[in-house]
Amino acid sequence: MLKGFRDFVMRGNVVDLAVGVVIGAAFNGLVEAFTKAFLTPLIQLVGGGDVAGAITLRAATATQEAIVLDYGSFISALISFLLTAAVLYFFVVQPMNMMNERLKRGQQAPVDEPSNEEKLLAEIRDELRRPRV
Repeated sequence: MLKGFRDFVMRGNVVDLAVGVVIGAAFNGLVEAFTKAFLTPLIQLVGGGDVAGAITLRAATATQEAIVLDYGSFISALISFLLTAAVLYFFVVQPMNMMNERLKRGQQAPVDEPSNEEKLLAEIRDELRRPRV
């Protein structure tokens, strides 16, 4: 029973998934730091501060809380997401795709020469197509 569990855990897919989750968490921290350090100040510079806006549906009373739709924070998060996605695409995804394409160009498999059977079949085909005199 333990041998089966060990084989399952040591199988490549599980280990690859675990490594991917850890790398993803570390990359998430990197993206959050980049957003906080660079993108948020740029948004505030262009927009003159945070996007503020809210709609109050119901005012607060003694027995009920106010119902407020804070669309400003959503718009700020949306702008931050779009800028982060653009930065990731242009500075991570696109260079990786270009690098992979260059590597694939250099690793093209040589064309295999036809086997003896294929050569013989081609000769037979050519003989059958030749007009008879």
